[in-house]
Amino acid sequence: LEIPAVVALGDISAKVTTGQRIILDGNRGKAIIDPDDETIARYEGIRLKFIEHERELSVIRDLPAITADGREVMLSANIEFPEELEVLKHYGAKGIGLYRTEYFYLRKDTLPTEEELFEDYKNVAQAVSPDPVIIRTLDLGADKFVSYLGVPESMSSMMGLRAIRLCLKYQEIFLPQLRAILRASVYGNVKLMFPMISGIEELRQAKSVLEKAKKELDDEGIPYNRDIEVGVMIEIPAAAVTSDILAKEVDFFSIGTNDLIQYTLAVDRGNEEISWMFEPFHPAVLRLIKYVIESAHNNDIWVGLCGEMAADPVFTLILLGLGLDEFSMNPASIPEVKGIIRASSYADAQEIAEEALKLSTAWEIEAYIWRIAMQRFPELLNWVGR
Repeated sequence: LEIPAVVALGDISAKVTTGQRIILDGNRGKAIIDPDDETIARYEGIRLKFIEHERELSVIRDLPAITADGREVMLSANIEFPEELEVLKHYGAKGIGLYRTEYFYLRKDTLPTEEELFEDYKNVAQAVSPDPVIIRTLDLGADKFVSYLGVPESMSSMMGLRAIRLCLKYQEIFLPQLRAILRASVYGNVKLMFPMISGIEELRQAKSVLEKAKKELDDEGIPYNRDIEVGVMIEIPAAAVTSDILAKEVDFFSIGTNDLIQYTLAVDRGNEEISWMFEPFHPAVLRLIKYVIESAHNNDIWVGLCGEMAADPVFTLILLGLGLDEFSMNPASIPEVKGIIRASSYADAQEIAEEALKLSTAWEIEAYIWRIAMQRFPELLNWVGR
């Protein structure tokens, strides 16, 4: 929605009052309360330089994300609201790599109807066609809680009854959404993705409900794309470790690094006391990503990544070098990432990724990647807060 925001600033809301001037530095994750004239002037200069930087990047908006030696990847958008569609073309997004569908369930006190969901999915599919839209099935629970389901909040924690687990338990919620997605699939390039899959048994259960939805539509004579691609989010270590098994029964993977990191490192990313331990550069995280990508390619399916790592230009080279096929991110981050990809070679990125994986600590890997990035792309990375 292009609204400047900074989070995880402790009790800052208790320290400011209406009418106070604040500078929000989203690139470095800080807020400056009552800045002096010198600071205001400095940030005004930064703002103008950033506008010019964006203007320079706009030149490549409609060009493909292709490396100097011919490796092309997809740069897609993560969206949550239909209102975000209008900014996709502005930033050169090639479709939607993650369409979060929870807002329809959170905005009111009753379940949305199948017809409401169908109209929404159809409109989104038509808006981005022929580019793809990957619709993630309902990921309620944890930080997205609805009281009208009658599920105690204590049962719906990050590791409780959430996402696909909740949908399999409450198929009266799951089935209408699957029907709506299938019905919308004839209006564009729609793909379907299950979240929080932990293993092959859970995947097969979800696909069984999908087959039930297809049979119902067949019986009712309602058209849908019989070849709709079905994928899973890899965001649980168990799914990553068994991705070679999962890859045999899906059409694609999307790595959800936000959850994958916290589950792998046993770190609650919402807990400010230990937020410093949430470390994307951790060797375990990068090795899991590498294994998932290899598992996908060994089974002839493609793999994307839709966590915050995809939007961070410091990670672009290593993810490119690991063989990632699709980066899905906040639309505003696409030009920066595309600029790095177009200025790089895939062979070089592979060497960088290989060297990074030889290192033992997150600090060593981050220092190595950061040094490489700053040497090669200083003009692109002036805005990254480190």
